[in-house]
Amino acid sequence: MFKKPLADLKTSAPLRSSDRRKLKQRVLQSYTALQPEDGDLLVPDGLQSQKFSTHHDEPGVAYSSPEGDPLWFTIGKGSEDLIPTVYTLWKRPDRLPFLSTPAPVVPKLINGADLMIRGVIQHSPDLVPDQLVAVTQYHRGAIGPPIAVGRMAVSSDTLRSAEEGDVKGKAVYILHTWKDALWELGPSKKTDVPAPRDLKTSEVNTEEEPAQQAADDDGPIASEEKTEPSVAEAESGVNESGDAVAVQPDAAEESADDVSSLLRAALIQAIGNTLSSLPPSSFPISASTFWSAYVLPARPAYALDMYDLRGNAIDVKHSTFKSVKTFLRASAKEGLIKLKESKSDLMVTAVFPQHPDVDSRQPHRTIGDIEAKAKKAEDRVQKEREEEEKRKGETQVVELWKPFGTTIPFFVAAGKDTSDLYTIADVRNIVNDYISSRNLINTNDQQYINISTDQAFANAVSVKGEETPEFMKRDEVLRRVRAHMQTWHEIRAEGRDVVRKKGELKPISVVVKIRQGRKACTLITGFEPFGLQADELAEELRKVCASSTSVTQVQGKPNSLEVMVQGKQIKSVVDLLITRGVPKRWIESSDQTTGKKK
Repeated sequence: MFKKPLADLKTSAPLRSSDRRKLKQRVLQSYTALQPEDGDLLVPDGLQSQKFSTHHDEPGVAYSSPEGDPLWFTIGKGSEDLIPTVYTLWKRPDRLPFLSTPAPVVPKLINGADLMIRGVIQHSPDLVPDQLVAVTQYHRGAIGPPIAVGRMAVSSDTLRSAEEGDVKGKAVYILHTWKDALWELGPSKKTDVPAPRDLKTSEVNTEEEPAQQAADDDGPIASEEKTEPSVAEAESGVNESGDAVAVQPDAAEESADDVSSLLRAALIQAIGNTLSSLPPSSFPISASTFWSAYVLPARPAYALDMYDLRGNAIDVKHSTFKSVKTFLRASAKEGLIKLKESKSDLMVTAVFPQHPDVDSRQPHRTIGDIEAKAKKAEDRVQKEREEEEKRKGETQVVELWKPFGTTIPFFVAAGKDTSDLYTIADVRNIVNDYISSRNLINTNDQQYINISTDQAFANAVSVKGEETPEFMKRDEVLRRVRAHMQTWHEIRAEGRDVVRKKGELKPISVVVKIRQGRKACTLITGFEPFGLQADELAEELRKVCASSTSVTQVQGKPNSLEVMVQGKQIKSVVDLLITRGVPKRWIESSDQTTGKKK
């Protein structure tokens, strides 16, 4: 919302004492978790108000501290819905429910993106759509400071269901973020980000059963995949990086019996869910591999909150066994696994899924599960970054539309400039806003829009020679409005001036035809708008395809050239065009010798 600078920022004015008291009362009533003494901190003496408009022309009011830091804001004409800024949330970070997301997602939120469901790692319980929430950066075993505030797009039930299935969509509609245009108004904008605070069990999603709690509580997870220590490392007290394994103060206070029980639960989970499905040829497994690849990832996630432990505290050194070999030997005596001693290592030769404890186990969400989720989220962000880097050298094509003919009165009625060029998203928003402002949604069936009640709208969607329908589906309305507008296109490429022309841009044509008897050749046309020169393209294709090439004028088109390559070279030509920055969607290829079109 505040991605771009504010469009119309008025001069700030101090609030009268009576208005400040009313505002403080509104804050305390809206945020019942606040104490009366919080009112003076969050609505201080000398509070100033300042009217503004966003770059989307949405009016609002910002309430700033005497120093000028925005503390609260409202959006919408006459709105009394007070929304705290990140400045305010840093003063009282626990006053809004939260959702946490991996660090790579944070820059995307600051750049104006909403938070997607797949980017949520942890969340508060009992969230409902439209509820105000804070978004924090994920930290293991802690809650980061709020870096954004927004409204829930879905409920916490939907977030929980995303754990079991690939649920897509938005989780939070972001209203304001750290480092956005509203944040930048404050003189304290260079303030250091506060340190993460301790994570309390009551602050994350919990259920009655511990196993269910683990499934619902996206508890502390790692942002990077780590290799767990081998048996030798575990017994020597040195981890995989060569660092000494220190006992955390909070872990030392926990009962070694509790940690032993958790490790046993992890082994039972691993046997029942993973090891039992391995083929016999997978055994024997060395004790170090068995421990790091199967037991440690199966540690119960619910323990991280139930016992206030960190992930590395659920380790054999904090248990009654003290070593991996002792733990495995004890498990073998219970009949859970079978061992074989060797000179170099201890080998696990078999597991027993039929053991009563394995058969009666209650499956739980594991640390491995939530670490895998975090890794998947970061991999996805990394992939998006790589794709974004690829697009930097790509020619950017934007399709535009200009009001024309019967659509001009509609744009005038909508209060829009008829000389401007609009993207498809702009046209859609204008149409939707017009429908909402004129109450044109059909009351009997909301997927239909009333057309005949608004003359300007009716003219914009009418087809000559046809009777204007009384109502029409929204998608058809948008299609007709666009069809009656004038098409334009804009081409941007690195190192070249922006080209903006009237008319629809056609894709580059790559066609295989038969010429000169039975010889196949590949013909390329329509490449000039993308900044490609015919002679250069022909020379490159001659080298890439190892075939002869030629350049000729397109018959009937004096300003268009055709490059010909001997042979069926569609793939080589398309690959070269893509490397030259032409987006794949703007390349149309077909083999007319077989009738196939791509």
